[in-house]
Amino acid sequence: MFKAYRELFAAPGALAFTLAGFIARVPLSMIGIGILTMLAQVQGGYAVAGAVSATFTVSLALLGPQVSRVVDRRGQGRVLVPAMGVSVAALGALLLSVWLDGPLWTYFVFAALAGFLPNISAMGRARWAGLYREPDRLDTAFSFESVVDELSFVIGPALSVALSTVLFPQAGPLIAGVLLLVGVVLFAAQRDTEPMVQPRQTGAGGSVLTGGVMPLFVLLLVAGGTIVGTIDVVSVAFATQRNTPAAAGIVLSLYAAGSAVGGLAFGAWKSGLSLRRLLVLTVAGTAVTTLPLLLVNGIALLAITMFVSGLFFAPTMIVVMRLIEQSVPAAQLTEGMTWAITGLAVGVALGAALAGRFIDQLGARGGVGVAIGAGLLALALAVLATTRIPAPAGLVRSHRGE
Repeated sequence: MFKAYRELFAAPGALAFTLAGFIARVPLSMIGIGILTMLAQVQGGYAVAGAVSATFTVSLALLGPQVSRVVDRRGQGRVLVPAMGVSVAALGALLLSVWLDGPLWTYFVFAALAGFLPNISAMGRARWAGLYREPDRLDTAFSFESVVDELSFVIGPALSVALSTVLFPQAGPLIAGVLLLVGVVLFAAQRDTEPMVQPRQTGAGGSVLTGGVMPLFVLLLVAGGTIVGTIDVVSVAFATQRNTPAAAGIVLSLYAAGSAVGGLAFGAWKSGLSLRRLLVLTVAGTAVTTLPLLLVNGIALLAITMFVSGLFFAPTMIVVMRLIEQSVPAAQLTEGMTWAITGLAVGVALGAALAGRFIDQLGARGGVGVAIGAGLLALALAVLATTRIPAPAGLVRSHRGE
C-alpha cells in the first residue's frame, strides 16, 4: 500500500507544496473554534461568541468559492497571498478590537472579512490534478489529501482551544493567523507545481454551480457533512450522559482515524470499478453505518461503531472529488472543489444544529435520527447524480477497457 504513496511524491516539488499546504490548512479548523473560545472567556458567555464565530463560518462559505474562482482565472501565485493578507489583517483587527474592548459591531465586521481565507485543500488537489493525469495516481493523491484534511481537523481545534485556555484568550486565533501567513507564503512560493491557468470556454463565465451535475455533488456533501456534524454532537452528548465527557474526544478521534485508514486503503486499492458504482457504494456504506448508532449502549461500543463508520467517509470524499475533477471544465476546477468542501462545512454546521435540537428533546439517541435521515438523502442524491454524470467521467480507469 505504501509503495503507491512513495511513488506519488516522486514528482519534483510534491513534498514541498504538501508540507506548506498542511501548515496553511490547519488554521481553517482553528479560527472558528478559536474565536468562540476567545470571546466566551472575554464575554463570559456563548451568545456573542457563537454569533461572531458563525459570522466567520458563513463568510468563509460564501467568500471561499469566490476566491477560488479568481484563482482559476488568474493563478494561485497571484491570488493566494493577497487573499491571505486580507484574512490575516482582519483576524488581527478582530483580536485587537477584543483586547481593547472595542465596539461589538467591529467583531462581526472583522470576522466577516476574515472569511477571505483561501481554501488550501482545494488548491492542493488542483496541483495534484495538474501533476498527474493517470486515474490511479489521482485516486492515490486525492486519498492522501483526504487523510491530511482529517489530520488537520483533529489537530487544529484541540490546539486552538488549548492555546486560548492555557495562555491567553487571543492565543488560539493569533497562532492560527501566524500559521496561515507562513503556510500560504510557502505554498505560493512553490511555483513549479502551480497549475497553469486554463483558457475558459466561450459562455463559461458563470459559476460552476449554474449547471450540470455539480449542484448535486455539493448537496450530497452537505448531507455527508450533516452526518459528521451530528456524530460530533451525539458523541459529546452520549459521553456526557454517562458522566465520562472526556471520552468524547477519544470517540471522535477514532472516527477521524477510521476515515484516515479508509482513505489510505482506498487510495492504494485498484478496483477497476467505475466512479458511478463507487459513488453509490461508498455513500451507501456511509449511510448504512449510521444505523448501529441506534443500538449503542456504552462508550466502548460507540467508539467501535464510530471507527467503522469513519472507514467509508474519506472514500466518499475521494470519489466525489474525482468526479468533480472529471466533470467540471478545467478552467473552473479550483472553484468546483472549493464548493464541494464548502458544502461539507455547511453540512457539519447544519448537522450540529439539528442534532442539538433533537438531543435536547429526545436525548443522545434522538440525534441519531438526523444522521440516518442525512444518510438516506445522501444515497438518493448519489443515485440521482449517476444519471447526470457526463459519460467520460464515469470511467475510473479507461485504460482497463471499462
